[in-house]
Amino acid sequence: MNHAQALAAAAAGFGTGLSLIVAIGAQNAFVLRQGARREAVLTVVGICALSDAVLIAAGVGGMGAVVVARPGALTAIGVVGGLFLLGYGALAARRVLRPGAMRVEGTPERSRRRAILTCLAMTWLNPHVYLDTVFLLGSVAAHRGELRWSFGLGAALASLCWFAALGFGARPLGRLLTRPSAWRVLDGLVAATMLTMGTLLLLGA
Repeated sequence: MNHAQALAAAAAGFGTGLSLIVAIGAQNAFVLRQGARREAVLTVVGICALSDAVLIAAGVGGMGAVVVARPGALTAIGVVGGLFLLGYGALAARRVLRPGAMRVEGTPERSRRRAILTCLAMTWLNPHVYLDTVFLLGSVAAHRGELRWSFGLGAALASLCWFAALGFGARPLGRLLTRPSAWRVLDGLVAATMLTMGTLLLLGA
């Protein structure tokens, strides 16, 4: 293995990882909302990127084969995750009906803790995260032999770049979202995403 091969594998991992996470999903919608509100953005971005890195490492290391042997684990995660997303979607829908309660300001410590717990749940209770990182990326990386860790490093870097761009890139939206009607649009998108994802998880569990 030489440096050129490692760099090529890392680039392939970056492209593959980016293609999997650049989509409207529960996690991305949450990061976007936190970025627009400027609430615990660095913490949320860090949790998402670090969680992806851990899951990608597990997939590259062969953890996918272990989980496949216990299909009941993914089913349980699907049920819990689906119920959680439905609950969060319902709260977002409620905010659409109560736009006056929304603010774009600094947050108290309580809001930070809530954001951290929600972010952890969005990440670790979503079976699609496991399918993309542990199974799909892990299986693609396995075909690269000794270069699989370079591939995984590239995928983890793609995750970091994406979440940083999504969270911090959403900050300018804060100025546009000073109007309740604008928050209705954003929270309407969040509600639709969460409710759809939650329903699909429960149906597929």
